[in-house]
Amino acid sequence: MRNTVNATAEQAPVWAGVDWGTSNLRVWVMGADDKPLHSLGSSAGMGSLQPDQFEPTLIALLEPWLQAGQTLPVICCGMVGARQGWSDAGYLATPVDANSRSQAHAVSTHDDRISVAILPGVKQASPADVMRGEETQIAGLLHQTPTFNGTVCLPGTHTKWAQLEEACITRFQTCMSGEMFALLSTQSVLRHSMQDTQWSDNAFNQGVSDILAAPESLSSQLFALRAENLINDVPGYELKSRLSGLLLGAELAATKAYWQDKHVTIVGDNRLAGLYAQALSQVEARVAVADGDSLTLAGLIAAYHTQQES
Repeated sequence: MRNTVNATAEQAPVWAGVDWGTSNLRVWVMGADDKPLHSLGSSAGMGSLQPDQFEPTLIALLEPWLQAGQTLPVICCGMVGARQGWSDAGYLATPVDANSRSQAHAVSTHDDRISVAILPGVKQASPADVMRGEETQIAGLLHQTPTFNGTVCLPGTHTKWAQLEEACITRFQTCMSGEMFALLSTQSVLRHSMQDTQWSDNAFNQGVSDILAAPESLSSQLFALRAENLINDVPGYELKSRLSGLLLGAELAATKAYWQDKHVTIVGDNRLAGLYAQALSQVEARVAVADGDSLTLAGLIAAYHTQQES
């Protein structure tokens, strides 16, 4: 997929920013004013590529803007820097400040029309935890709001809760609620009760409320979803919505130290960020929502300028 954003005949690309995840690849071809000239997308995520396929995949997307004798700087973030990716970019250890975020891992390329650097992830020794990709969104938030202090929630398959103090990532916690929802709704015994694609806010909210009142009951409340379908003929869409609420409520119970009495900025797409905001409203948390794509780009812009200054 290719999507032109703001291209004119007079503009020439100066650098490219890349968000390369497990399932998808996104590229921004950038002009001198830090505005994207083009936005490019591909389903060639890290999970579908061998190490020797990354460079040809990137070149195929960038080819129209590459010229012999000129080198286009490319800044990458995401799972492209994992051990199973293009090249292991390693991790920065918390606490992570602006100076440590300036580090990047240079990748050798066969094509001299590009120079590639991959941003490292972030690791925490105790309790052990890692993130890769989300730290660039956090950097984008700090690029836009340097004085931000509080919690950043980054929903996804593996949701991250990060505490920021004085432009520094001091600690973070990962919850697998997204992956658990996918597995339970499609591969467990609950799958037989969850074929409906509709949605119920009431069932979701009730699930959040019930599990916050008794987090220790999660396992039994999960099986009750199947029983409700068999005995009381509760519709699948209500059960699926309740499952989401139960898992997200359990996540809130486990991350109370991150949202209680703190300002929380939720970074992500409208639907998922909206569900987190909806759940957090039940515990009266102070919440703001920010677009994930725009913060990823802001983080890549900040990294590019840091690389140019170093």
